[in-house]
Amino acid sequence: MITIAVDAMGGDYAPGEIVKGVEAARDRYLDLSFQLYGLADQVPALIQNSERIEFIPVSEVIAMGDEPVKAMRQKKDSSMVQAAQAVHDGRADALFSAGNTGALLSCAIFIVGRIKGVDRPALATALPSFGTQHDQFVFMDLGANAENKPNHLYQYGILGSFYASDVLGYENPRVGLLNNGAEEDKGDELHKEAHQLMLHTQAFNFVGNVEARELLDGSADVVVADGFSGNTALKAIEGTALTMLQQLKKAILGAGWRGKLGGLLLKPAFKSMAQQLDFNEQGGAVVLGVKAPVVKTHGSAKATAVANTMGQIKTMIDQDLVADTAAFIVENHEALKVKKSAN
Repeated sequence: MITIAVDAMGGDYAPGEIVKGVEAARDRYLDLSFQLYGLADQVPALIQNSERIEFIPVSEVIAMGDEPVKAMRQKKDSSMVQAAQAVHDGRADALFSAGNTGALLSCAIFIVGRIKGVDRPALATALPSFGTQHDQFVFMDLGANAENKPNHLYQYGILGSFYASDVLGYENPRVGLLNNGAEEDKGDELHKEAHQLMLHTQAFNFVGNVEARELLDGSADVVVADGFSGNTALKAIEGTALTMLQQLKKAILGAGWRGKLGGLLLKPAFKSMAQQLDFNEQGGAVVLGVKAPVVKTHGSAKATAVANTMGQIKTMIDQDLVADTAAFIVENHEALKVKKSAN
């Protein structure tokens, strides 16, 4: 039985949607059990069926606006910190939260623990890719680290390449660097130096810079970004996709009976596209480089996204992703050390 420690108080719609998602995942995956960490006056009443669900009361909550490291250190009886501690102590196999991203990363690094050899764990997710042989690409970092050094971006290339090959099954995945131009000399000093580190490595298949407009067109199987740029690009993609789908629906409904008939005929295609672009249909972002699965789903995630993310965590554990990552890092420690000293 796989046990997932859940921060039931994290997220815009917590704890209601979190509990609904956990119960949906419990019914869907018979080998999953859950520890729900939350406030005693809010969470227990929401649980419809306590089968394979254990409620653990806490007295504090880390809010979205809290300073991450300070909140982790001062709110020791918060739902997020206690869930992370359960993973550290071996009482749970994985940590899930839809809450404060920075605080979750702090918990992942300082409580769950960083894999030796990784300088800076990062948030990675699989986004839809169109017009290529692969229907997804790995995008990292998504905001775990607002400031990065060139060797951090280089290590993201190694970790992202491993994730694409080990989890997604891509052979010799192509790694690109998110930048403001395709040319080698584009960008600030951080990206210029990172580009050179990636260009001269044998650790992964570097294909050069990738512009933001190329993210979804299959230009690379892994796209590496600093945390600020990655998070900004991700939110821009989500916002644009949502707006375009809404405007398309509005245009069809306003086009008279011919438009409505055409929309009806194209409904299956629109539904498929919407599912690919809807974060609620996808899994969460994985903190790569720590000693147990730590997964962050969207702050505004509803029950569907929570349940789907639990399935993602199950897959990670079934495939022994963390152990494979640690072994990969040991095997490639020389390349990691060389690039660290190059900075």
